[in-house]
Amino acid sequence: MKTRILFSVIKGTCFLFLLGVLLLAASWLFMPKNNHKSFGFTDEEMLAGGVLGERDNSIDVLVVGDSEAYSSISPMQLWEQHGFTSYLCSTSAQPLYDSYRYLRQAFEHQSPRVVILETNAIFRTYKLNDYLLSRAKVLFSVLRYHDRWKTLSVNDFGGEARYTWTDDLKGFRYNTKVVPADTRKYMLPTDAEQEIPLLNRACLAEMMALCEENGAQLILVSTPSTLNWNYARHNSIAAFAAEHGLTYLDMNTMPDEVPVNWETDTRDKGDHLNYSGAVKVTRYLGQYLTQRFELPDKRGSADFSSWNDALQHYRNTIAAG
Repeated sequence: MKTRILFSVIKGTCFLFLLGVLLLAASWLFMPKNNHKSFGFTDEEMLAGGVLGERDNSIDVLVVGDSEAYSSISPMQLWEQHGFTSYLCSTSAQPLYDSYRYLRQAFEHQSPRVVILETNAIFRTYKLNDYLLSRAKVLFSVLRYHDRWKTLSVNDFGGEARYTWTDDLKGFRYNTKVVPADTRKYMLPTDAEQEIPLLNRACLAEMMALCEENGAQLILVSTPSTLNWNYARHNSIAAFAAEHGLTYLDMNTMPDEVPVNWETDTRDKGDHLNYSGAVKVTRYLGQYLTQRFELPDKRGSADFSSWNDALQHYRNTIAAG
């Protein structure tokens, strides 16, 4: 009986080992070898993964989070005014486990001094199955790109991934639409704290460990939003930041430093900022990061001439309205 049980255990272990090897091999094969949509990236993955097309170890500040981030922070404005490099790995309704995934992916190619997490994603809920599946997809990318068998080519069977695409706006979504917000219930004082979901606390712990391992300073930032932010959320993030020794900037509590006009600076009734609002957020953030971290001014470096080209595209976009 003992021999039979031992044989079953050995057989099961061998099966799991072989399955793991097959999944790893398939993951290597199915992983997109470039970050263009034609190679298997979704539209959102391509925009958030544009940082992969930047020169290795060239990004000073990395931003993760949902649409609040990509509507509020303009890397090209930071470049124009301060000369340091930044990139937004942000997607619509980004769950925190994807924030972790994009951050981990970026760290494979970049060594940012600062990582900014836009805090709205911290309160987005999801199911345990989604969280576990996301962890499995990090280990075995074939689970994410299983449909790529339809478009596999000879190039997928040899060589390493070579990412060539990057976004001229560095992940920022330019929008000039104006739809005023109702501010009557915005940031009403309270001592209450909105609970951070347990799974999100787990993701935050992983992100903090990842930043520490890679020598990056993690900063929590709440960009202005009348619909998404309130004092209960502020209190919760402030307490979490104090508990873990993190810097926390809540721009919803900084009317003097970030003078958002809710009649003109939002594109959708206070849910997101428009370009006008993003200019104010980015101006303050650039000053803060420059003073706090003494980030280098690279505007005169030949190695970053492409950023000056991207800046001209940014200016043309603004001029065109």
